[in-house]
Amino acid sequence: MMLYSPLWKRLLILALCAWGILGALPNMFYTKVEAHNDAVSAIEAAAGVATPEQTAALAEWPSYVPSALVNLGLDLRGGAHLLAEVQVSDVYAQRIDSLWPDVRDALRDVRDQVGAVRRMPSVPGVLRVSVGNADGMAAAVAAVQALATPVVSLTGVGQNDLEVTTEGQEIVVQLSEPERVATDTRTMQQSLEIIRRRVDAVGTREPTIQREGTDRILIQVPGLGSAAELKAIIGTTAKLTFNTVIGRTTNPAADPGARNSLLASSDEKDVYYIVADEPVVSGEELTDAQPSFDQNGRPAVSFKFNVSGARKFGEYTSANIGQPFAIVLDDKVISAPTIQSAIQGGSGIITGSFTTEESTNLAVLLRAGALPAKMNFLEERTIGPELGQDSIDAGKTAAIIGMVAVSLFMFASYGLFGLFANVALVINMALIFAVLSAIGGTLTLPGIAGIVLTIGMAVDANVLVYERIREELRIHKTTARAIEIGYERAMSAIVDANITTLITAAVLFFLGAGPVRGFAVTLGIGIVTSVFTALWVTRFIISVWFNWRQPKEIVV
Repeated sequence: MMLYSPLWKRLLILALCAWGILGALPNMFYTKVEAHNDAVSAIEAAAGVATPEQTAALAEWPSYVPSALVNLGLDLRGGAHLLAEVQVSDVYAQRIDSLWPDVRDALRDVRDQVGAVRRMPSVPGVLRVSVGNADGMAAAVAAVQALATPVVSLTGVGQNDLEVTTEGQEIVVQLSEPERVATDTRTMQQSLEIIRRRVDAVGTREPTIQREGTDRILIQVPGLGSAAELKAIIGTTAKLTFNTVIGRTTNPAADPGARNSLLASSDEKDVYYIVADEPVVSGEELTDAQPSFDQNGRPAVSFKFNVSGARKFGEYTSANIGQPFAIVLDDKVISAPTIQSAIQGGSGIITGSFTTEESTNLAVLLRAGALPAKMNFLEERTIGPELGQDSIDAGKTAAIIGMVAVSLFMFASYGLFGLFANVALVINMALIFAVLSAIGGTLTLPGIAGIVLTIGMAVDANVLVYERIREELRIHKTTARAIEIGYERAMSAIVDANITTLITAAVLFFLGAGPVRGFAVTLGIGIVTSVFTALWVTRFIISVWFNWRQPKEIVV
């Protein structure tokens, strides 16, 4: 009697095992493959031009072999760690301070009813305006309320951004609660975007930049020298300018001419703009940019300049109606709208085929010339590469010891079948690293702990199957039937046990942070690959061996 399995299942198992081995292979030659990948990225950025060093690095690894690597976390590679608290309340004060000229102008139009208008001292984030005529308070409030605009957020639909109240003969203006929430979100988003742009500019690999809670940002940059260096990078101011557009091309080698530059578009593939070197207005003169809506209710972006910027931009737009102008951030054109009318008074609106999310992102980029609020660094650490290498070496040692111990136990307990389980264990390890490489996962020290734990858990399913086969052999089942029943009846127990562990890994991932999530990811991947190798790979190996040798008796 022979063990039967469909051809498609055998081919699928072989294909997955081959993919796992090939996918994990680059991680055994990490330094060479990393140099190869860096050279590929550099050559692509240089439009296909390679230096001799980059050409040599390309030759280190064949192009027809997978080159995806598992990213090493901060604790393995070394680098800098910062936890920053964003002072979101600073933005409230800036918004309210910039609102005073508009309030003053609005009240000037009804001065015959409200009398003299004067700004009164107040706490940051609150604007107090005294009016001379108490009888005109209702008209004053109506004039100020007319300055309010709808809150641009899903949670603030139908509400305005300003809260206008009265206290005696004073009008009190502050941001409404929905607008504060939306402002906090935009401030954090803007801070994240600026920090990400600054960190990406230094070419570090796989930085972790994420929001923690309501007003904190976690920044981890593997491979960076120190936390002080990271703080200096974050503090760098982005270069934002508004420039004249000379032309548009798809040729990256086009000659821009004297006193012009050829700049790539950030959102249009293979599009380049020829822009004048001398900016019309610089980012230092931009005071605000917010997502808004145009007269037709379509998403847009409104912006404001200071007095000098307003004058220069007004003169330029008056003379260039119908012409495009470039918004340039860090030497990339992020937008090139057409001037539809003269923009006087220091404020304007950028319209286009935006979604609400796109208009919000563009506003973020326009404001990305500087951090929107002060950041206090609550925690900073520098992890040296030597410590990371020690962690890698310790992890390798633990994994090797674990695999050897488990392999010896399985071979001693189950003989040839234990050897089959050990082969599946090796394939299981390859699959874990292949999956991590494919998804761009980051391996941390707790992640190594998850892999070591998986080594022990991986053979649990084999133990259940083999013990079940032993029981069937004791009641005089034929060898082939005993193997089939062993796998069939052990499956439910194996699946149930691993599902509960997978649920635990999911809880750790969604509720944990940092290292805990790294542990959860490797544990979860290990559970899935362990079940696959235990139930299908070992069964495939056993069926091939059994059909080849056709033993009358087996020893399990």
